Amino acid sequence: MTLENKKIAILATDGFEKSELFEPLKALQNENATVHIISVKEGEIKSWEGENWDESIQVDKLVQDANESDYNALVLPGGVANPDLLRTHDHVLEFIRDFFKSGKPVAAICHAPWLLVSAKVIENRKVTSYHSIKDDIINAGANWVDQEVVVDSGLITSRNPDDLPAFIDKIIEEVKEGKHDDQVVNA
Repeated sequence: MTLENKKIAILATDGFEKSELFEPLKALQNENATVHIISVKEGEIKSWEGENWDESIQVDKLVQDANESDYNALVLPGGVANPDLLRTHDHVLEFIRDFFKSGKPVAAICHAPWLLVSAKVIENRKVTSYHSIKDDIINAGANWVDQEVVVDSGLITSRNPDDLPAFIDKIIEEVKEGKHDDQVVNA
């Protein structure tokens, strides 16, 4: 079973970790999913790799024009600048919360769980993230663990690019499973 007839939103802006967007994108497309790049700005957004700006990708839709009901899952790539910039936009936080309200899979890697903190959807959840934001995750009421991939009722989290193979496998698995009745929003 592939992801044919499934639509996935990848939410990002300038400064996303290159591998954390492009590798899930490629894997989801290889599974025949339709993938849209959603952002807070039109045109192209630029990746970050190592200590430099890198490859850009075309934005398909602005977040304020996107609707959770059009998608089967949401992927949040990391990088430091990307989630920090995104979390200041109310449309972004509302878009994320809508996926939790509808019980659809949400995947966040590296620093992207900052978005889950700001969207107030992480309390009482078991998650992982890049180690430097561990305290932020714990202070938001989540149970932080140091594992390559953690799945908690449709919420998929991973620590860093080294975890991408396990992260991507779980995204595909969770999208195939569909909605999770116990996926909750605490806000």
